[in-house]
Amino acid sequence: MTKAECPMTNPRPAQKYDLEERTAAYGAAVITFAKHIPGTIVNLPLINQLVRSSTSVGANYVEADDAHSKKDFLFKIGICKREARETKHWLRMIATAEPGLKAEARGLWQEAKELHLIFAAIMRTGRTAN
Repeated sequence: MTKAECPMTNPRPAQKYDLEERTAAYGAAVITFAKHIPGTIVNLPLINQLVRSSTSVGANYVEADDAHSKKDFLFKIGICKREARETKHWLRMIATAEPGLKAEARGLWQEAKELHLIFAAIMRTGRTAN
């Protein structure tokens, strides 16, 4: 996958901010990336963990969006935050295992970092809001 093919490295057009779409696109971008990682004995567990954590970000955001209470919402946003952080870890491990994929992993890592910061901010404002 080239940088131009990766939806996470291309600039986003100016449009309404949609976190559900952004997290879904991120999961899809990681799936596309994962398909290009050689399936070695070292890489297979890393790929599995990467796909699970990255797609979990969007799945948990959808759950948070349908939360029944503020407490439930913040709990699920906390899961999104943790999964984004975990995704950064797995991307780092894959970049170590496959140095040739480091540049692609870096773009996905940056998006995971941004998502992590967004969810951290949501949690901060959610805890302080009445």
